[in-house]
Amino acid sequence: MAYFLGVDTGGTYTDAVILDDHANLVLGKAKALTTRADLAIGIGGAVDAALAAAGVQASDIALVSLSTTLATNALVEGQGGRVALIFIGFDADDLARGGLTEALKGDPVVILLGGHTHAGTEAAALDPAAVEAAVAELGPEVMGFAVAARFATRNPGHENAARAVIRRVTGRPVTCSHELSAQLNGPKRALTAVLNARLIGMIDRLVAACDRHLAAIGIDAPLMVVRGDGALISSAMVRERPIETILSGPAASIVGARWLTGAQNALVSDIGGTTTDVALLKDGLPEIDPQGARVGGFRTMVEAVAMRTTGLGGDSE
Repeated sequence: MAYFLGVDTGGTYTDAVILDDHANLVLGKAKALTTRADLAIGIGGAVDAALAAAGVQASDIALVSLSTTLATNALVEGQGGRVALIFIGFDADDLARGGLTEALKGDPVVILLGGHTHAGTEAAALDPAAVEAAVAELGPEVMGFAVAARFATRNPGHENAARAVIRRVTGRPVTCSHELSAQLNGPKRALTAVLNARLIGMIDRLVAACDRHLAAIGIDAPLMVVRGDGALISSAMVRERPIETILSGPAASIVGARWLTGAQNALVSDIGGTTTDVALLKDGLPEIDPQGARVGGFRTMVEAVAMRTTGLGGDSE
C-alpha cells in the first residue's frame, strides 16, 4: 500500500491532500494560507493537517507531488527578479520581436557579436573578454542572467561559453535559451529565457521550503513537481527550469477534474485568489497549446496546457 502527498501552493492558499494509491481514494485534505514571507509555514500547516486528517504517518508517504500558481501569478502580475539578457548575434531590431522588449521591462541587455548560421557554423566569433567585462559590471545589479544566441538550437557553443564566463565572474544563476526549447525563433527563445531567469529565485524558495518541512517531519520520499502540461519532473530539474511550472497549478486542476468526475471532455474553470484559468479536457487529456504557453500577455516556448489565464480572482477582483 502506497500513500501519496499532493501539495499545491497558490497565491492565497496552500492545499495538501493524502491519496491512497491502492484504493485510489483521498484519505485526508487540508488548507492553509500561503505565507509569502516563509512558504514553509503555509506548506507545513497544510501538510501536517492533511496527515492528521488521513491518520497516516509521515514515514509512510512514498511520493510527494508539488504544483503551484506562483510562477503564473508572477508573470501575470509583472513580478520576478531583475535580470540581464546577453543577446549574441542579434541586433536591436530583434528586441522588438515577439514581445521581448515588453518582457524585459527595462532590464539591461548586452548585444554582442557571435552566433551561428542555420547550418550550425560560426557566423562570427564570440569575444569572451567582452562577455566578462559586461557581466562583471551587471552582476551586482541583477539576480540572474538569460543568454540567447542566434541559431543556438543548431549550435549552443556560444551560449555555453557565455554561461561559463557568467558563472565564473558573478556566480549568478544563468538560463540558456537552447535548454528550454529546440525550436527556431531566437527572440521568442530569448523571451522564454528571460522569464525563466526571472522566476528562478521564487521557485527555488518554494522547492527549498517544501524540502525543509518534509525533512523536518520525517518524509523521505521523492519530491516531484507538476509541469505545465500535467506531467511530473524532478524538483532538481525545476530549480534550473522554473518556467516549466507556469500553468502547473491549472494543469493539475485539469488532471484532477478528470480524476474526480471521470469526464472525457469538459470545459474546466479554476478560479483562485489571484487568477482565473480556463482550459479544455479532450478525450481524457488536457489540450496542449501548439504555439507554447501564453501567460500575462507573453507567448513562450513552454509546452503547456492550452489555457486562457486572466488576472481576476477572489483577491484580485
